[in-house]
Amino acid sequence: MPFELHIAWRYLLAKRKQAFISLISLISMLGVAVGVTALVIALALMTGLQGELRDRILGSSAHVYVWKQGGIADYHAEVAKLRQVPGVTGAAPAILGKALLRTGRADAFITFKGIDPALEGSVTDLARSVEQGALKGLVRTADGAAPGILIGTDLSRQIGAALGDNVPLTTPEGTLSPMGLIPRSRRFKVVGIFKLGLYEFDSSYGFVSLDTASAMLGKTQPDLLELRVADIYRAPAVADRVTADLGDQYLTQDWADMNRSLFSALSLEKMAISITIGLIVMVAALNIIASLVLLVMEKSRDIAILKTMGASARSIMTIFMLQGLIIGLVGTTAGATLGYTLAYFLDRYRLIRIPTDVYQVSHVPFTVLPWDFAVVIASAIVICFVATLYPSRQAARLDPVQALRFE
Repeated sequence: MPFELHIAWRYLLAKRKQAFISLISLISMLGVAVGVTALVIALALMTGLQGELRDRILGSSAHVYVWKQGGIADYHAEVAKLRQVPGVTGAAPAILGKALLRTGRADAFITFKGIDPALEGSVTDLARSVEQGALKGLVRTADGAAPGILIGTDLSRQIGAALGDNVPLTTPEGTLSPMGLIPRSRRFKVVGIFKLGLYEFDSSYGFVSLDTASAMLGKTQPDLLELRVADIYRAPAVADRVTADLGDQYLTQDWADMNRSLFSALSLEKMAISITIGLIVMVAALNIIASLVLLVMEKSRDIAILKTMGASARSIMTIFMLQGLIIGLVGTTAGATLGYTLAYFLDRYRLIRIPTDVYQVSHVPFTVLPWDFAVVIASAIVICFVATLYPSRQAARLDPVQALRFE
């Protein structure tokens, strides 16, 4: 062991008369550990929340939306054409509208979405999210039978509708009569109850077949086409490619653009929390400075003796820098380990529950990214190292003659 490291270790474990200095060093280690732990957990929380919301939004809706000027006369041909665009893995038509869903228990305004059951599974996770019934129930098997509708779990509880129930649905679009505009109303059979995991969809969306939506909303063509892409981060490039390859009559919008405000707010919160909690590590670094300054004052005689024995100013400086680095390394290692462990168990067992109607998710997710974890560790060590510079330079500049004169 180099003698600088040996002396630094001995000073760090000082006993008897220097017990107070050792206590300050221990407090400094704890401060670094607490700061690193808090920072790892905060970053894991914001990263997990951002990732969870992103995954649920992308599972509930398409990655790219396509509108065509002049209308979509033959959506089968358009779907085949869009599937040829590089990066596109699925395409499906959709008709959107508003409707009032009524039961004897409660009424609810919902977003009324017409889909092609055979194609919808290629652009959203709806088919895999049906907990009761099946997506294929939307296909009418007999003339005169009530058309089917899929509703979310939260909407089902809200209006008291169960699988197999018949519920009346009314749309604002209607038939013109001598008495004025009469809204269209029709009874639907609940053929499935889904849970996409996003409260916005589970509480206010109803899915029906494309033909049924066309009849109820008075539309002869789909409103738009929805696309799923292989790489969600290349969705903007794929959206631009659709317009470039197929012509300017195709208008596109990707998921990142539609949810820009949400993810910008989450990124800003992540940065603000990181800076705020990072101040804890700065406070711990001040403790390191204080402990080293006190140690230099206490060990002035030892420093003078070492210099008279031939130790260079560089070696004296190295001793105190190593002591500060040991404090930083031990505190950072302990804090990073504790933070990662807490984040793992909090996420695995979903220990922190939150209301879904406020935060869209049922629990607080924690995700520790390797890059974030490495940045936290490296930043904490650098801060601790910088904190050693001033006390170490003061120790290296100590005049042995002046130090021994008053001993």
